[in-house]
Amino acid sequence: MQSSASLLQRQKQSMVASPQLIASIRLLQLARAELHQFVEQELEKNPLLEPASNDGESFGDVLPMSREDQIGARENDIDRPTSAGASERLGDWKSLRNTTNNPPGNRPTLDEFTASTETLHDHVAGQIALTPFTPQERLIAGQLAAHLEDTGYLQAHLSELAERLNIRTADVERVLAALQQFDPPGIFARTLSECLEIQLRQRDRFDPAMAALVANLELLARRDFQALKQLCGVDQEDLLDMLHEIRALDPKPGNRFQSGAPESIIPDVWVTPSPGGGWQIELDPDTLPKLLINQTYLAEVSRLTDQNPKDQAFLNECLQNANWLIRSLDQRAKTILKVTAEIVRQQGAFLEHGVAHLRPLNLRTVAEAINVHESTVSRVTSNKYMLTPRGVFELKYFFTVALVSCQGGEAHSAEAVRHRIKAIIAAESPGDVLSDDDIAVRLKNTGIDVARRTVTKYREAMNIPSSVQRRREKRLWLSANQGMAPGTADQSGA
Repeated sequence: MQSSASLLQRQKQSMVASPQLIASIRLLQLARAELHQFVEQELEKNPLLEPASNDGESFGDVLPMSREDQIGARENDIDRPTSAGASERLGDWKSLRNTTNNPPGNRPTLDEFTASTETLHDHVAGQIALTPFTPQERLIAGQLAAHLEDTGYLQAHLSELAERLNIRTADVERVLAALQQFDPPGIFARTLSECLEIQLRQRDRFDPAMAALVANLELLARRDFQALKQLCGVDQEDLLDMLHEIRALDPKPGNRFQSGAPESIIPDVWVTPSPGGGWQIELDPDTLPKLLINQTYLAEVSRLTDQNPKDQAFLNECLQNANWLIRSLDQRAKTILKVTAEIVRQQGAFLEHGVAHLRPLNLRTVAEAINVHESTVSRVTSNKYMLTPRGVFELKYFFTVALVSCQGGEAHSAEAVRHRIKAIIAAESPGDVLSDDDIAVRLKNTGIDVARRTVTKYREAMNIPSSVQRRREKRLWLSANQGMAPGTADQSGA
């Protein structure tokens, strides 16, 4: 059989995403800061675009939505107020009653009311400057401060630092001992034990028993109180007092200082109760960049470039890009409102009654309800936040895994199950600490069918200790309370 080469023509159809479609998809998933940065770049590149303004105010004004663009979604009715109502609630949220009638651009932002705070390194540098160090000691202190982490711990080898500065290690240790007396207490420690020791010494509470406790923090983490009593040579009441003192200390003293500028989460969507029942949904006006085409400039440039095909082609491209961007921003706002409205319709019980009533929800359910693709819903809910009467939540928070009901009813949300597990453990008594199996049985009695390993996974995710560790701790507290107030303990036991 001989092989031969030949040329064949084949006709087929395929879908190819245009550059503008790709850009529109990318625009949909941008967060607020990224969107503003993208629009600013387009304003610099496109001479026909300009930010819409009211009385000279620039980028960031409220984009009024027409009644046709407002998406209603609730079992009975979800309506949306006008942009003026949004501005008034924005002023109420900032506790600025006297600014609700001002134009949006004149209103101060939340960050303007945040006091400027010094960093940990600034705080330490000020104390070094006020300490009577010698020039050599001041140099050593500066080098040690340069190796200080934001948590307040020192990450440096003293011997290596001494070798680099050509000095004795004892000199570095002497300066370090002085720095460890700085504020906040516990700073310049190299380990957690040393951090707690420094704070206890400043409180004059570092006795031999406390030293033994600090040296065996791993036993404290395991809640092995019996071993701690033997090592420290104390009874249960004294050990309980020592644990109170340890818990009053700060394991990361540097965290009270901010390492950078404070960041606040600005919600993209507002959800508030409607006076006539239901919920009002609207976009935050600060997240809506409003752009216009400068028609005067377009007409003037078109007249001047009428005889130049190259310039005319560039002008047409700029006009096409400007129209596309304005349409894309409008479509982005509408899509966010549609997705948010459906989320509110699905999770209305959560908004009214709390996390225990959070329903299981997935992307497909929302996508089918508003007739879009799942990927569109995923992009919309990425890095977007919703302000509700129960706080600020990321849109992805409302999408949770469904856990089946053992009584044939509606499925339960994984987040709601975690909330119930936490409530069950919080209601435990010292004499009745529940294991993960017991918690699974109680959940099953309430109609939630979960396995023991699921309870364990959720409990560990919430940083709740095991039943063995909780039982040790509760028995210790119960014994200490009985020793201090026998009558009270008898009444509680009865």
